[in-house]
Amino acid sequence: MITPPRTEVSRRQFLVAGGFAVAAACLVPRGLFAQADELVPEAMRESATAKITVQTLRRNISVLLGPGGNIAVLTGPDGKLLVDAEIVTARPNVSAALASINADPIKQLINTHWHFDHTGGNEWLHEAGASILAQENTRKHLLVDTRVEGWHHTFPAAPSGAIPSTVFGEEYAVHSNNTTLALKHYPPAHTDSDISVHFEEADILHVGDTFWNRDYPFIDYSTGGSIDGQIRAAEANLSKVNDKTIVIGGHGAVGGKADLILFRDVLVEMRDKVATLKKQGRTLAEVVASKPGARYDAEWGRSFMTPSAFLELVYQGV
Repeated sequence: MITPPRTEVSRRQFLVAGGFAVAAACLVPRGLFAQADELVPEAMRESATAKITVQTLRRNISVLLGPGGNIAVLTGPDGKLLVDAEIVTARPNVSAALASINADPIKQLINTHWHFDHTGGNEWLHEAGASILAQENTRKHLLVDTRVEGWHHTFPAAPSGAIPSTVFGEEYAVHSNNTTLALKHYPPAHTDSDISVHFEEADILHVGDTFWNRDYPFIDYSTGGSIDGQIRAAEANLSKVNDKTIVIGGHGAVGGKADLILFRDVLVEMRDKVATLKKQGRTLAEVVASKPGARYDAEWGRSFMTPSAFLELVYQGV
């Protein structure tokens, strides 16, 4: 298991961790967040200068850790294969990070789901030579204007070059650079388009936003996500790993089985506590005030998903 220390960054930088510092818009009362519709544009602005760190994993696989979704990079004679594409404004630093690995051309891109911090670079990576592969719901959302109520933001249809040219339903296999990649669609979890990508020979599993390493996750109810779905995906991830599997989540440090167990356990505990309080007739404000996640909040709530914002998402789904 590889679990490097969390990088200490400013609160301002945390606002763009994951590319969408927007979950605060979910808090109560709504009047406090009149600028919620500015949070996605702010993430775009911040990502233009945010640092990208390259971490070498196993065999010919590295990961880029930056302001948006974590990018896995497979290199070799077939050219670079990327899993996820960051926020579009992160292009200069992503390009530099890719070049620092080696001079292999970019040939293929896989999206773990449709959100802009994972597909924002689709168009320029396609122009650089990458074919794009994704689950069919990712293409469905990118083809049209798509609203995310939790972010108070409507994303316009993506340009034609950003649209995946190949899609699949439930499972798909890719063979590249002497590596087999097994792709599998989750039932609706973080969204309805989430997939995992298993680099079989290296035993590295990229699970996108079905795993946030020691951060409360954002859940996109607008495009099929739910707290129960997020937990089901966490259980599915645990069924795929052993003590030596390296796990790349959508956000946070690279981790392993112990980190997946902790993530699953925290989600289950928070869901069950909030469900009990809601059944007792407690309002969202009362649930937030009771601080059911107090023992996790200092660490898990340091990112853009504050404890209150996460509780609103859980409350919505129980």
